[in-house]
Amino acid sequence: MSYVGWGFMGMHALWWLFWIVLIVVVFSLFTPVPRSRHRQTPLEFLQRRYAAGEISSEEYEERKARLERDAKPVG
Repeated sequence: MSYVGWGFMGMHALWWLFWIVLIVVVFSLFTPVPRSRHRQTPLEFLQRRYAAGEISSEEYEERKARLERDAKPVG
């Protein structure tokens, strides 16, 4: 009995595709999804820049005061 054409080879390729897809799905189900990073508040961002030495003490104090002033509710 001889198989003529791509029938048998096509089925063989589909089995390989099936197992590859199955492995990828199982791997993706058991791999933890990294949570998004905590979004920094403007004050935290300012503190990080100050700690890294990107801004001076005067600039830090000025921007901090402006952030605190703008954050206060009106009324």
